[in-house]
Amino acid sequence: MQPVADIRQVAVLGATGSIGASALDVIARHPRRLRASVLAAGGNVDALLELCISHRPDHAVIADPAAYPALRDGLRAAGLDTQAHTGDQALEALVAGTGCDTVVAAIVGAAGLGSTLAAAHAGKRLLLANKESLVLAGELVIAAARASGAEIVPVDSEHSAVFQCLRSCQAEGVSRIMLTASGGPFRGWDRTRLAQVTPAQAVAHPKWSMGPKISVDSATLMNKGLEVIEAHHLFGLPAGRIGVLVHPQSLVHALVEYVDGSTLAQLGLPDMRTALAVGLGWPERIDSGVGGLDLLAQGRLEFEAPDLAAFPCLRLAQEAMAAGGTAPAVLNAANEEAVSAFLQGRMGFLGIPALVEDALAALPAAPAGSLEALLAADADARRFARQRIDTMHPAGIPAA
Repeated sequence: MQPVADIRQVAVLGATGSIGASALDVIARHPRRLRASVLAAGGNVDALLELCISHRPDHAVIADPAAYPALRDGLRAAGLDTQAHTGDQALEALVAGTGCDTVVAAIVGAAGLGSTLAAAHAGKRLLLANKESLVLAGELVIAAARASGAEIVPVDSEHSAVFQCLRSCQAEGVSRIMLTASGGPFRGWDRTRLAQVTPAQAVAHPKWSMGPKISVDSATLMNKGLEVIEAHHLFGLPAGRIGVLVHPQSLVHALVEYVDGSTLAQLGLPDMRTALAVGLGWPERIDSGVGGLDLLAQGRLEFEAPDLAAFPCLRLAQEAMAAGGTAPAVLNAANEEAVSAFLQGRMGFLGIPALVEDALAALPAAPAGSLEALLAADADARRFARQRIDTMHPAGIPAA
């Protein structure tokens, strides 16, 4: 039996989301080596209370201050010793404190940046599922991790695959990496069909179980664009050495090509628990609850180039990465606003890339040497996007 002192204390941020649920499933499978010590959620206090009853963490954090009394009283009524907290400052203090040594960063969007940075500065093992943190402030996050000795283990399936493949060779032997994309629910569609896409169609991903925002990003291929930027920061490769292949079966998650002509691929069923188990157990392998891959049962594996004419978000992300500075922050903020408007029925599916492209053109890249500069670029892009959305017809065309 593993000594109690060796149990890894894990903070799960975004605990009520799909990645949080997968992380908690893996943690529950290993009570002698893993424990959820901090759980954090946005506003779903009932779901957070249920998780607290199941996992009995030391601390629970609700982002919405209006939900704090319900969390506090609910914990008390359940007879739990779990302490209730609210707000970003409380979450960042807990992440940086002694109550956890591992942080699963799964808060969606730019809202996850503060807690991600706090974990990086504090030298924690950071299981990074919040790609927007690296898109918005990748240089700052990586620099903080290097200075503190924090260990970043990516848990996006594609970046986890690269992480695993790279452990077989020195990084300088890498020629390029290839991330795979399922192609989303609209693979093969042209722009005429895409113009009629509804939010319900866009969130129905054919392979992965994800939240609405990430599902829409997958449908537009923006998710893959953000992952390309993330890979650039995680693995230190320039844009020209990071490629994307559409692979509809979602069994090959990434490939790493080496200078000697060898290519290593990581394969597995499309289940986030695999990547989370890698992060929680590394360098050991632990049970994730995911079955093995039967290639004979799966049939053929297909690969194709992404259609950048129908899905320009991938191109826009690549251009923002090449521009550098504040451009990725503008890209991310404009996309978040556009996706939110689409999900609310305020603009069409094709309006998402159109708005992002307009924001990048209107707000040229500037130096991004500080968090303040990046947050200012984020705010400017959101302000621009909201103003444009207010002048749009639902189809995404500016009003006359």
